[in-house]
Amino acid sequence: MTFDHPNLLHLLWTVPVLALLYVYGFARKRAALARFASLNLIGQLVPQVSTARQKAKAALTLAAATLLALALAGPRWGSTYEEVQQKGVDIVIALDVSRSMLAEDIAPNRLERAKLAISDLLDELEGDRVGLITFAGTPVRKCPLTINYGSFKSALDEVDITSAPKGGSLLGDAIRTARDSFVDKTKDHKAIILISDGGDADQASYPVEAAAEAAQRGMLVYTVGIGDVAQGGRIPVVDEKGNRTWLVHDGQEVWTRLTPGVLQQVAGAARGKYLPAGTSNFNLNELYRDIRDRLGVTEFESKRIERKNAQFQWFVAGALLLLMIETVMTDRKAAAAAAVVEEERMAA
Repeated sequence: MTFDHPNLLHLLWTVPVLALLYVYGFARKRAALARFASLNLIGQLVPQVSTARQKAKAALTLAAATLLALALAGPRWGSTYEEVQQKGVDIVIALDVSRSMLAEDIAPNRLERAKLAISDLLDELEGDRVGLITFAGTPVRKCPLTINYGSFKSALDEVDITSAPKGGSLLGDAIRTARDSFVDKTKDHKAIILISDGGDADQASYPVEAAAEAAQRGMLVYTVGIGDVAQGGRIPVVDEKGNRTWLVHDGQEVWTRLTPGVLQQVAGAARGKYLPAGTSNFNLNELYRDIRDRLGVTEFESKRIERKNAQFQWFVAGALLLLMIETVMTDRKAAAAAAVVEEERMAA
């Protein structure tokens, strides 16, 4: 069983609270009667009232409240299957995970801010396939092209500076790995989004040439420059004891700045665009809309979608039935209730 709104299961806490109120009410009623007579005389003072029936009515109310809380949570079980034709574009995101991406010139740091922007982009996707590559000295495929955004998000959450071996930022290798990640050979409907601070970009990986090769295959390459282009930021280092210092080289603290030049050249060589994110709270929605407008959409293979059947109606029906029983049930003893019915029949 699954639930559409599992957070509403917290409403079940109202059931024990309501039960405690019933217990308190019964205790107060019994204490009030005890003030007027001893316990063995209470039955004579209220001979027609059945405590067992009162408790049964309370139990019916509590059971109905439980069923209504479960119904509001949207229970589902049982499955139906539907063939859905997928349409969209293919986007591979290449994310720089070199040590310089830990600089805090954008909160909380460059890498975490880039991950947040990618996560926000997932909410905008309209059936598009998306893949993830991390790179520093060596690119690594973290998630193949997929429309399972939950799986992509799980891979993204695990990304840190250990997600690619070696140091530096080999942009060219990252672009070539992204280019080779597309699963079909058609030239259309493919784009690469490369996010980096451009720091320590090794021109020996020939990033501009790699972008031009991608363009020859019909791909667009967009680049996002993240970080402060003027002053930059220091790179934090945390030791085994949790003490926080700053990266030092040759006795000097290392400052890293956004170097947009190579990122701009890459975007220009592959008919894409460069987004100067800088230290602002940027998002990738504008780039995504530009990709969709320029590339259009294509049909992917159809996918069999499993849909869980909504079953809330059974819980609602059960709750209504219990409340109806509670309403017609009297708290009189059986003999007294029968006498009242007979009196009402005779009067009619």
